[in-house]
Amino acid sequence: MKFSIVTPSFNQGRFIRDCLESVKAQTGVEWEHLVQDAGSTDDTHAVLREYPHLQVSNEPDAGMSDGINRGFRKATGDWVMWLNTDDYLLPNTLEKIAAFAARHPEADVIYGDCLFVDEQKRTLRRKREHRFDFSVLLFYGCYIPSTSTFINHRIINAGHLLEVGYKVCMDFEYYVRLSRLGYRFAYLPEALAAFRWHETNTSSVQLQRRREERLRVQQEHLVLAGRKPPWSRHRLALLYRVYQVKRGLLRLCAHGLKA
Repeated sequence: MKFSIVTPSFNQGRFIRDCLESVKAQTGVEWEHLVQDAGSTDDTHAVLREYPHLQVSNEPDAGMSDGINRGFRKATGDWVMWLNTDDYLLPNTLEKIAAFAARHPEADVIYGDCLFVDEQKRTLRRKREHRFDFSVLLFYGCYIPSTSTFINHRIINAGHLLEVGYKVCMDFEYYVRLSRLGYRFAYLPEALAAFRWHETNTSSVQLQRRREERLRVQQEHLVLAGRKPPWSRHRLALLYRVYQVKRGLLRLCAHGLKA
């Protein structure tokens, strides 16, 4: 079993070494690490040159989603994931995914937990997940952490890539679309990667765009599902509360008091 790790890169030289080292330290499976750099002007390329095993492409793109798609198209692994430059895998993650995939050949997408860490890699908390639930995904939001998610290459082969029009909620749109198409999600209750919170990551600085893209995903899916549009923000806010409670119950069932 082979893994392809795709890293979209742009001016994150201060963090990228942790990302690269975390992949390099993975043992027990075959892997490749593809870096799609969009023209960094900091010390990113100096760091990349220290790792001759990397497959580096330095080319302009139409944003992070486009960069990830470019890497996906080049990937040769059985399982593919994207790992941002400021995030990193935890030890033995790829071995854990390989073992889980062997036990669950029906799975098309495998996701696990992640750690939230600060700039110094100090753990803030563990983000614990639960079994897949489409309604929770659609109405609560993207609880599946992309940094801990692996996609079977048959999805890429079928032509299903990220929608480049999404700049923040590309993972949310992707998972909703894949589930609607019938692909099967499986949850591995293990911490697989670390998501780093800092002042410049996309999750922190584009909150208004996140809200707009989230609403767009929900409205588009509901139209495709034959529901009468438009659904008001008030109605969706109410459903968010309902499925927030369901999510809490699912986490409680999965992890007990630790959830």
